[in-house]
Amino acid sequence: MKTPHILRVEQGPEGFAPLFAAARSEGLKVGWLDLEAVEPPAQLEAAASKGALRAVAVGSGRAVSVKPIRGEPVFRDLLREHFLGCALVLVAGELDVPRLEPHGSAWSVWTLDGHLRRFDTPELLGALRRRMPFS
Repeated sequence: MKTPHILRVEQGPEGFAPLFAAARSEGLKVGWLDLEAVEPPAQLEAAASKGALRAVAVGSGRAVSVKPIRGEPVFRDLLREHFLGCALVLVAGELDVPRLEPHGSAWSVWTLDGHLRRFDTPELLGALRRRMPFS
């Protein structure tokens, strides 16, 4: 499995809509992972808590899945299970990875050593095609 690039975000998905659209037009997949606890739909939660391996609801162009887990989630397992084929996963929540900030049609990436790199959208998409562009 090719591991996707991981960038932490502090804003909601609205600010990244241009990136999602541009990536899609270039054939790149971008995922979103929220590390904060979310409340699943009650019926799915009930099925999962009663022992279902997975509870899934589909409709209106969406699918929602609830899978019970024991203990803390394993990040690499999350990537493998939910983001296979993604070039980039944006992570909302605390994670020790570079941080992406939107600035209109431009993007700033703060590296772990505190350096700032600026990209326009085509440059950022190009970086996603390279190995380790944000280190």
